[in-house]
Amino acid sequence: MSVTEASAAYEGLADRLHAVQDGIAEACRAAGRDASETTLIVVTKFHPASLVEALAELGVRDVGENRHQEAREKSAQLAGLDLNWHYIGQLQTKKARQAAQYAAAIHSIDRAQLVDALASVDRALDVFLQINLTDDPGRGGAAPSEIEPLTEHILGTESLVLRGVMAVAPLEEPAAQAFERLAGYSDRVRALAPEATAISAGMTHDYAEAIAAGATHLRIGSAITGNRPDAR
Repeated sequence: MSVTEASAAYEGLADRLHAVQDGIAEACRAAGRDASETTLIVVTKFHPASLVEALAELGVRDVGENRHQEAREKSAQLAGLDLNWHYIGQLQTKKARQAAQYAAAIHSIDRAQLVDALASVDRALDVFLQINLTDDPGRGGAAPSEIEPLTEHILGTESLVLRGVMAVAPLEEPAAQAFERLAGYSDRVRALAPEATAISAGMTHDYAEAIAAGATHLRIGSAITGNRPDAR
C-alpha cells in the first residue's frame, strides 16, 4: 500500500498524524525539550491491520495494543513490516510468555508474578513498571508502596530491561498534577536503576501535560486513528 493508497483508504489519517506530531513538537518547545526525546506510540485498538499498514506507510514505527489476542493477530499478519509492538494493557500472567513473542516492550508490569513469567522467556525484553495513580486498587498498576520491591525484582532478572515507569492519569484530578506525581515515582525507580529514565504517559487528551512532566513515550490513539470501530 502506497502513501497515496493509505490516504485514500483512510481519509484524513495523514493529516491527523501530522497534527499530533506538530502538537507534540509544540508541547516540547513549551517545556524546553526537544521532540526527539519523545516516542509516539500510535494505539490501534479495535482497528484493522490495514490501518496499521497505512500508518507504517506514513512513517509510524511504534504501535500500541492493549488486547493480547488482537495484538498477536495483527503482529503476525504484519510481520513483514518494520514495526515495534508495544503492549500497553493489563496482561494476564498465563498470557505473558505469548505476549513476549511479539512485543518489543510491555508497559504494564505491576506484580511479581508477571515479572517471573516474562523473565522465563529466553530473550531480552523492554518493560515499564506501571504505577497506579489513584487510591483504587482495582485500577491497573502497582501501588506506590510496591515501587522499590518491584524495581528490585525486575533488576534481579537476566532478560528484562527496565526502561522506566508507566501510568494513566485519572480523570478525577488534573492531569498535570497526576503526572507530576508520576515524575516523582520515576525518581524513586531511577534511584535503584539510573538507566530507567523513560516515562510512558500521555494520551490524546493529556499528552501536553505529560510532556511538561517529562514523558518520553506518548500513547495516542483516536486523535490519529479516528473513532474506534466496534469491538470484535
